[in-house]
Amino acid sequence: MPHDDTIKSLIEHRLTETFAPQALQVIDESHHHHGHAGWREGGETHFRVRIAAEAFRGLTRVDMHRRINGALKEAFDRGLHALAIEAKAP
Repeated sequence: MPHDDTIKSLIEHRLTETFAPQALQVIDESHHHHGHAGWREGGETHFRVRIAAEAFRGLTRVDMHRRINGALKEAFDRGLHALAIEAKAP
């Protein structure tokens, strides 16, 4: 389980357990969206994920994004509003 109760921690945990990435960056970009749809006080609404995982080898960009979004259903249920994804095989 995540080491704390943040959405960022949940994203890191789910992506690590699902894809065993060689590289992973989870960046909270919520401050760039202040006053826009989905933004709320305290942030944790808009994230960028940079991930490289062998599990993505041979997949299309759409398939990688579908799998990542599927793995993060709980984060979306908890208030994640937008996710920018940069995914690739190493």
